[in-house]
Amino acid sequence: MNAIDKKHLSAVLAEYKKDKASTVARHALSNGEIANVALDKDSVKDMDFNFDINIKTMTATNQKQSGRCWIFAATNVLREMIGKKKNIPFFELSQSYIAFYDKLEKLNYVLEAHIELIDKDYDDRTLQFILQSGIGDGGQWDMFVNVVKKYGVCPKNVYPETYTSSSTRYINSLANAELRKFASEAHALYKKEGLEAVRKLKDSYLDRFYRALVSCYGLPPEKFDFEYTDKDEVYHIEKGYTPESFYKEYVGDMLDEYVSVINAPTKDKPFNKSFTVKYLGNVAGGKKVTHLNLPMERMKELILAQLKDGQIVWFGSDVAFYGDRPKGIWDDNDFDFKSLLDLDYKMDKGESLDYRESQMNHAMCITGVALKDGVPSKWKIENSWGEDAGKKGYYIMSSSWFDQYTYQAVINKKYLTKEELAAYNAEPIELKPWDPMGSLAK
Repeated sequence: MNAIDKKHLSAVLAEYKKDKASTVARHALSNGEIANVALDKDSVKDMDFNFDINIKTMTATNQKQSGRCWIFAATNVLREMIGKKKNIPFFELSQSYIAFYDKLEKLNYVLEAHIELIDKDYDDRTLQFILQSGIGDGGQWDMFVNVVKKYGVCPKNVYPETYTSSSTRYINSLANAELRKFASEAHALYKKEGLEAVRKLKDSYLDRFYRALVSCYGLPPEKFDFEYTDKDEVYHIEKGYTPESFYKEYVGDMLDEYVSVINAPTKDKPFNKSFTVKYLGNVAGGKKVTHLNLPMERMKELILAQLKDGQIVWFGSDVAFYGDRPKGIWDDNDFDFKSLLDLDYKMDKGESLDYRESQMNHAMCITGVALKDGVPSKWKIENSWGEDAGKKGYYIMSSSWFDQYTYQAVINKKYLTKEELAAYNAEPIELKPWDPMGSLAK
């Protein structure tokens, strides 16, 4: 291993001092954030809110200090469908209700994974990955489907936010401490008393965590009335729902019609094949998280088809790069880090996945698109970061940014070809637990 040569550093610094551009950059960066200084105003073009397809949607929501983007995006899809059915100008489904049961189911899922790995040493890579990952706020479309099909949904006023549901750092930390303590206790108990004793221990952990969730999130609703005022200012009340009956009436089997398609151009994921990620899930015995890998051009065709039919699209992307949050713009041409710092970390999309430079970390909804000669030039996005950022909570993504950093979209099966549908329904290829296609659920 070669050490840094201090004489070489002196030579580099001497050259740096002669460079006027570096001096200007140093002065600018002493008083400003790197991204703000690197923002290239000359490259910000055509990023206004004008679109060929612009689906009218409700007011933006706010996930606050939590990682529930996937739940917010999914409930935004459902509320638009319910809103059209009942002529409602605005309402929200309870994201907190879904997050409550997602957390409970995740804990059970991970406890079961620990039991499955009970014979492994503590430093086994898979066990260590599960211990390190624990449970968090993240999730996937299929995980959303699993929870709501089991527990139903309810309006937000029936099960509103609490401090913990909107700011989840402590509950996540406590839950993961419990998981790691269980792993330690379970492995020791298994050697002394066997698997039956471990399962009794698991049940005690699950019961205690359920009580803790009720304390933090509130008593789960048992029965409620659905109250709303329609666009004609007419008040309505529909009485006697449970979360399950509300789901059955207003959602039904609709979620079964939607599938996840991804664009992951890596060597281990051939196109037109379906994939799942080992130990990725929440509801034990529920549907596997399944993705159909498609070329980006085909993914965009499917998204456009759904938008043209007036349906918004749930999607997953990496929003860590090239974002102007106050203006609500994601555009990889807007920031010139090369001229500012002589740093250029742009990579091929497949390489950025393989080498962990990029991964899905945020879910939102596509609600519009601008076309040039039939080709998307920018996309309108409904985010869940409140109305203060972007244009009242709505954002724009450039075509090039979208191609590079968008990895997933949820599409109605009716838009897929017979061959694509058959590929999706085939037994999925199982990827390793740490594959980047599972990152949104972390």
